Amino acid sequence: MKWENKMVWIIGASSGIGQGLAMAINQLGGFVVLSSRNSSSLQNTQSQLRHPEKSGVILLDLTNDESIAQAIAQYEQQFKQIDTLIHSGGISQRSLALETTSESTELIFKSNFLGQIPITQYAAKKMIARQSGKIVVITSFTGKWGFFLRSSYAASKHALHGFYDSLRMEIENDGVQIHLVTPGFIATDISKNAIDPTGQATGEMDNNQQQGISASLCAQQILQGIDKEKTEFGVGGSELKALWIHQYFPNLFQKILRKQSAR
Repeated sequence: MKWENKMVWIIGASSGIGQGLAMAINQLGGFVVLSSRNSSSLQNTQSQLRHPEKSGVILLDLTNDESIAQAIAQYEQQFKQIDTLIHSGGISQRSLALETTSESTELIFKSNFLGQIPITQYAAKKMIARQSGKIVVITSFTGKWGFFLRSSYAASKHALHGFYDSLRMEIENDGVQIHLVTPGFIATDISKNAIDPTGQATGEMDNNQQQGISASLCAQQILQGIDKEKTEFGVGGSELKALWIHQYFPNLFQKILRKQSAR
């Protein structure tokens, strides 16, 4: 795919995979619009871009309906055209299902799923009008199966697959491509920012996460998958073989999964 002068709105661009994608796409000549709720982190991302003049910033809190509406209005006023929408925002979880409060589950769903919908609707309608566009959604391995301490997080990622698989069927003849990306272990702060049963950040880095591939390498794998027009694909290291085992040997996979460390 040619990224030169493409307008790309990246949700969750302040760190991790979103930041890695922003830097990679901008280096390839794309104009990136960076969004998250953290202004200083967005400015930090913008300062690291190869071509910072080909970027913009829109503050966005996925858990706040008013913030979402304002972000959409600001995008329409400042940029209008949107060639690619990338959803990489959200939070993870480290808490037992029976101890997680309903408030924490609601926060996770707003951050990971519900907050995306108005933005996707806005972008998809503009893409359909032009008969061209891409929507890239970062889900997770836990969008394919559940795991210890991640019940609400896994449910929110499963929801993404259900929604975007359905949307793809509805608009696939309108020039819009939807890519679902399922990362494995990526060395980001997602586990440190994961919330406990009461909704507070744990501040602890998972060992698996720490040993994962870098966000920049992850971004390169994602761009390669988009370039090959894959509708759904995994990114990561050797753990990607889990996707194959899960598909073809489900009983064996469940035995292996239960032996893995929750962190």
